[in-house]
Amino acid sequence: MRAVVTVIGNDRTGIIYNVSKILAENDVNIEDISQTVMHDFFTMIMLVDMTNMSVDFNVLKAALEEVGQTIGMSIRIQHEDLFNAMHTI
Repeated sequence: MRAVVTVIGNDRTGIIYNVSKILAENDVNIEDISQTVMHDFFTMIMLVDMTNMSVDFNVLKAALEEVGQTIGMSIRIQHEDLFNAMHTI
């Protein structure tokens, strides 16, 4: 089971650390990552494997949203199937 994590906001130190820490604490593996910084604006997309996840999806989602609020970023997670369906024309 895979998911897509998106992170958007003003660039600052520790973004990747804070997001990956939550994922690691919940046994979610990062399979692929892409990030860009344009004029102090940070965007990141991660493809993660939730096969061995140690918590419920909604618990992980809430934890990511909470850390996002703490560091001033928008952090969202979506199941891969939902993400693909939303981006198919």
